Amino acid sequence: MKKILFLITLISKIVAYGQDCDCTSNFEWVKETIEENDAGFQFVIDKKGEDAYEQHSSIIKDKVSKLENSDGCADAINEWLAFFRSGHISFKRINIVQSQSGNEPSNQEIIDSYKDWQKIEIDLDKFKKYLSNKEHHDFEGIWFTGSYTIGIIKKGDEYFGFIIEADGVYWTPGQVKFIINKDFSSIYYMRDHSAQNIESVKLIGNNYIETGIITLKRLFPSTTTEPEIERYFKAISAENPYFEKINNETTLLRIPRFWGPVKHKIDSVISANKETILSSPNLIIDLRNNGGGSDRNYRELLPILYTNPIRVVGAEFLSTPLNNQRMLDIINKDLYGLDEEGKKWAQKSYDTLSKHIGEFVNLDEKPVEVTTLDTVLENPKNIGIIINEGIGSTTEQFLLAAKQSKKVKLFGTTTLGVLDISNMYFVKSPCKDYELGYSLSKSMRIPEMTIDDKGIQPDFYIDKEIPKYEWIKFVTEILNE
Repeated sequence: MKKILFLITLISKIVAYGQDCDCTSNFEWVKETIEENDAGFQFVIDKKGEDAYEQHSSIIKDKVSKLENSDGCADAINEWLAFFRSGHISFKRINIVQSQSGNEPSNQEIIDSYKDWQKIEIDLDKFKKYLSNKEHHDFEGIWFTGSYTIGIIKKGDEYFGFIIEADGVYWTPGQVKFIINKDFSSIYYMRDHSAQNIESVKLIGNNYIETGIITLKRLFPSTTTEPEIERYFKAISAENPYFEKINNETTLLRIPRFWGPVKHKIDSVISANKETILSSPNLIIDLRNNGGGSDRNYRELLPILYTNPIRVVGAEFLSTPLNNQRMLDIINKDLYGLDEEGKKWAQKSYDTLSKHIGEFVNLDEKPVEVTTLDTVLENPKNIGIIINEGIGSTTEQFLLAAKQSKKVKLFGTTTLGVLDISNMYFVKSPCKDYELGYSLSKSMRIPEMTIDDKGIQPDFYIDKEIPKYEWIKFVTEILNE
């Protein structure tokens, strides 16, 4: 009876919200969804207090009641969500370009919606000739990032990045993609043309621009680059894992993400180079900007670093009808590339959760999992894991396991700190124009050992006097000593 009443209440709310798509309605939907389904909601209320929560909600409610702009609405609701934590929670606009028919917009409708966007009209051949005659290299040039070829030209005290080649739909030739201001701050426009403010844009060597959002590589005019800079940007821009031999003593594994679908790529790189890894005394694992993914994706690393039993504290899932739907999504939508065994686990988990609506459930049936292996490998003897503020979620879980090995030291800067409340689920708003991301699980490390908003600190802090492109060199020198 309790489940039926809950479902009737939920359906009634969706119908009510569906009658109006203004910012106030979206805020009320987000608020109730979080209150009823987010695994970290009550933890934060207990920590900060009901009065602080009500005051914060009252301020945001007043703000959203005055908003009409959709971007402003998303910003205000994200401000409300920030009360709970800095990661594993989000609210964003989707389908900004709306079709007149009410269906998904056509390519031409998308192109037409941005037809009045600011443009730089330029003769590309004359621009190349101008660049060839410059004596000193600065931001001006022709650059490449992802699927974009971008020209940068200086006008007055500002640099304008304009599209040369792109998808031809969201971005077309001549449109201004970003502006670098006199103080080297910048405004960068995303795929949907929403603005992102960047504090600092830097020219690294002659051939790379680093912004914090994207990295651009110079295509024209071509110049030479230092090997360490090339190695850094190869690592930082990599989408897939790779292996590299640094010297006779040291090997490098670069793993940019632990997302579900890349497991076979990680396993394949390790397998193909295992003989070299196990014959070298030093191993560097570069995890910079690895935002997480699935725990199963780092399993092949554990035997390499293992020295003693590894203890991993589990998590509890908050069971609600909406939350439990994710287990079915994992099976039916193949979200994480699970094999048949993984899908059976998801179905079993769904069945278990459905019997405990409104409760926190430990799906592993025990609070701590202990991994014990039979062999401690002779090599590598020293393992340096490079970390930074871009590391979060599953990658932090890997670090908690790896740190228990006597072989392992962490190098870099403190991680993001988004692990205690995790396992995100994304749901669309009643009007299908926004997407809310929230969390389904709470670590059983709480409250004795929390990571959220603190992060994991390195054993060797790499200070700002050491350029980012020299981090691998720095770690190599420490391990070789």
